[in-house]
Amino acid sequence: MLEGPSYLVSRQLPSSCEKESEWMYNTQRVLDFSTSKRPLEDGEEVALRKACKHADAVDRVEAVMDNLALSHAQNDQPNDQNHDGNSSDSSSLIHPLGRDVSINCLLRCSRADYGSVAMLCRSFRSLIRTGELYTLRRKMGIAEHWVYFSCALLEWEAFDPERGRWMSLPRMAQNDCFMCSDKESLAVGTELLVFGKEIMDHVIYRYSILTNTWSSGLKMNTPRCLFASASSGEIAILAGGCDPLGNILSSAELYNSETGTWLTLPSMNKPRKMCSGVFMDGKFYVIGGIGVGNSNALSCGEVFDLERGTWTEIPDMYPRQNGGAGATDMPATAEAPPLLAVVNNILYAADYAEQEVRKYDKERNMWIPIGRLPERAASMNGWGVAFRACGNRLIVIGGPRVLGVGAIEVNSWVPDEGPPQWNLLAAKESGGFVYNCAVMGC
Repeated sequence: MLEGPSYLVSRQLPSSCEKESEWMYNTQRVLDFSTSKRPLEDGEEVALRKACKHADAVDRVEAVMDNLALSHAQNDQPNDQNHDGNSSDSSSLIHPLGRDVSINCLLRCSRADYGSVAMLCRSFRSLIRTGELYTLRRKMGIAEHWVYFSCALLEWEAFDPERGRWMSLPRMAQNDCFMCSDKESLAVGTELLVFGKEIMDHVIYRYSILTNTWSSGLKMNTPRCLFASASSGEIAILAGGCDPLGNILSSAELYNSETGTWLTLPSMNKPRKMCSGVFMDGKFYVIGGIGVGNSNALSCGEVFDLERGTWTEIPDMYPRQNGGAGATDMPATAEAPPLLAVVNNILYAADYAEQEVRKYDKERNMWIPIGRLPERAASMNGWGVAFRACGNRLIVIGGPRVLGVGAIEVNSWVPDEGPPQWNLLAAKESGGFVYNCAVMGC
């Protein structure tokens, strides 16, 4: 319950805080509505919900700032509040605390609140939209992992597993050719990249959490589809796939989300498409897929050492008879790429045919069954279900599909020594088929 205008705006903010009056107005509206005895009309109900949402966000930010400011005062550490000799300089953000302490406060706030914080004033908005906060969070090892997925063409949603909250992203621009093409997705840094095809060429659409907008991304040096990919911090590596003429590739590229540039890497030992990629122990792995001149799935994997710039082949890393594609008589081209995820540098695989979770033993180069997948996570030869690492947990997104009815369920398990014990985090009505999914940690 709100008890008064004791929010961030009650502090001595810089004069550039142009939204201060709006926050005070919202606070007063909450108080007016809460003390009114007449029923709320529809418009007033919406206004109340919005005001409460923003006020709650500011309360959370203010609590963090209070705690850190108290700790700062107790340690009697000098702050930088007097930039250029002017204690009201807007660059100090909250000038009684100083810029450094202000930023430390915001680093420890949930990124779910950053949108509301950006509305407070120009300085906060600039700090968040430039990406400086996320760069500092990454350097300090602070990350919140959200799941981004698409169950409808051109529509994306995000799910925050810590708060159990669903969020809708802006709809992608209408493009019939792109909408109907095969698509891959990848989250890197503060961006969600969606790869697809237009009439004549491959294209990339980029969603930025800094601006909450979609834009066109810079094309790869070698445009491709059906590739392996994975990200680590601000970089991502893509390898293999098919070029616009359908040729299977062995080439690889590195994407830097902070510079928006592509760098061509050494090529793999074997060309392959419909493969999967992961980062593990600081190296990039490509597993499974289909090679040239053979419709069967490849059993070997390859690992790229970023420090040495070399690829090494790993024989029988993903054999068909041991949890790989081909557990049924279905041709490899009809099956989804391997469903893989890495948690705490341990590689896991989801075997959709046996409904099993398997763990990779690096020393013995073999897969060990450890338990079952969630019972209601249906798929079509591995398509339509997502198996991802989300921080320190494994996430399975999918659900039962009945004719005319669909639902999406988010199941989570934090790996330990025992078999998987899946926890249902959330469920909602949906198409029931997950077209694309990526996890962003920042």
